[in-house]
Amino acid sequence: MRATAVERAMPGLRIAREYRRAWLWPDVRSGVVVTALLIPAGMGYAQVAGLPPVTGLYATIVPLLVYAAFGPSRILVLGPDSALAPIIAAAILPLAGGDADRAVALAGLLAILVGAFMLVGALLRLGLVTDLLSKPVRVGYLNAIAVIVILTQLPALLGFTIERKGPWGNAVAIADAVGAGDVAPLAAAVGVASLATILVLRRVRSPLPGVLVAVVLGMVAVAAWGLEDRLAVVGPLPQGLPAPALGGLRWDDALALLAPAAGIALVAFTDSAVLSRTLAARRGESVSGNAELAGIGLANIGGGLLGGFPVSASSSRTPVADAAGSRTQLTGVVGAALIVVFMLAAPGLTRYLPEPTLAAVVIAAVLTLIDAPAVVALWRMKRVDAALSLLATVGVLVVGVLEGILVAVVLSLLTFVDRSWRPYRARLGRIPGRRGYHDLSRHPGEAVPIPGALVLRFDAPLFFANGGVFADWVRAEVAEAGPEVRTVILAAEPITDVDTTAIDALLELDDSLAAQGIRLVLAEVKGPVKDVLRRYRALGRFEPDRLAPTVGAAVDEVTGTLRGDLGGAPGA
Repeated sequence: MRATAVERAMPGLRIAREYRRAWLWPDVRSGVVVTALLIPAGMGYAQVAGLPPVTGLYATIVPLLVYAAFGPSRILVLGPDSALAPIIAAAILPLAGGDADRAVALAGLLAILVGAFMLVGALLRLGLVTDLLSKPVRVGYLNAIAVIVILTQLPALLGFTIERKGPWGNAVAIADAVGAGDVAPLAAAVGVASLATILVLRRVRSPLPGVLVAVVLGMVAVAAWGLEDRLAVVGPLPQGLPAPALGGLRWDDALALLAPAAGIALVAFTDSAVLSRTLAARRGESVSGNAELAGIGLANIGGGLLGGFPVSASSSRTPVADAAGSRTQLTGVVGAALIVVFMLAAPGLTRYLPEPTLAAVVIAAVLTLIDAPAVVALWRMKRVDAALSLLATVGVLVVGVLEGILVAVVLSLLTFVDRSWRPYRARLGRIPGRRGYHDLSRHPGEAVPIPGALVLRFDAPLFFANGGVFADWVRAEVAEAGPEVRTVILAAEPITDVDTTAIDALLELDDSLAAQGIRLVLAEVKGPVKDVLRRYRALGRFEPDRLAPTVGAAVDEVTGTLRGDLGGAPGA
């Protein structure tokens, strides 16, 4: 059933219409599990951004609800993010001048501007950037994200803190801390036990979610043995509901925040789009980049209007939802609702939630992102793709998520250009008793050349970078074939486009061959290519008798037969 215009604008309506009863428990269960992470992450990143902890909860609740209605991804979990928090602080704190209320208002305005930039991007259809994310890039990105998240969670798992300096810096700092004996035995015991519980229950396919079991056991242990003074815990929740907090703003505040908002929008969308597209592909789903831009943009605007700050997809909480079995956006709705319930009715519940257990939950979830078999498979199929995947991983780890993705995308495009610049080329012939025309080099001893003719195939569009390569190759084949060749037949079906530079090369090749008494025939030229030749006024050069409908027809004319003699389209 086709989606209506309203459902295309609000994908959540379509999900609600198609919702299945079997999805309900996985979504509720995942929402309960993710809530345990949403609360400390929201409060913590709010403090990093220089804002009151409660704003981190507002920046979680509202965007989750808005995205559930307008977001296209069934799995993405939005919320405050570690990559955005320092940028937010740098943008708003100098303007706030130490006034906490003004800082909250500026953060809300910043989120609204971020959302506005994203909506403009959606209208301009800039979401097409996600089409540049090939499978090797996506695999490499997820592998890198898993490593990054694990390195950020290991200190909490083992009971110490480090100054975050990027993946490599974190790895060195963790090794130094472990070597210096900074590991807290109690925290490490709780964290490792929680991680073991999750992994073992996952391994035995327990009907009880390992994440839920680990969280409950951790809270019970802290409460029963009074460990909250000896172990890092989340602590009680602040109270209150999301509400507008945009008082005292001026037009010059908006102007001052435009540049930071544009930067945050770029980082938030790129990171979110890659995560969304990659996880959707793993689940056999597809996500529109433009719809993603609009969904995340509206989520930011909603959060900014109600006391929040800029958010993006979470690379730690989203895998947790995925690993817990989330099926739809209802997971985010359940998470948002539970936060509200806890804030109003049971703010003290999180007092006993151990941070090492939360770290174990995140590590167990992102372990599912690591896909070494996919890299091995890429290596077996095409080593260039495997190298791109590894470069994407290394790039994200070394220079950052956004920069690493851009490097991998650029390398992918360069690889495509290289393949188009030097594509596969073949001289074709017949195999007696078999239809079509076949690559002589792939069928030695079977395929035989066409007497008096040279049938060639160039497997790429003709453009400025390969026009000369194409012409030189044809000349070399003619020279190698010898003087008996009087006709060159180009099997042009793989040539899907031609630019002006390549047309010049083609016409020069035609002149060169004509000077040798050789006739160039183009077979199976596609309509769009003919249109380009016509606009360039080059089609008149090739009269109808030099534009064969099929390779077989061209060969018939050369050999003087009345039919294709098992001829047809070029074969393998």
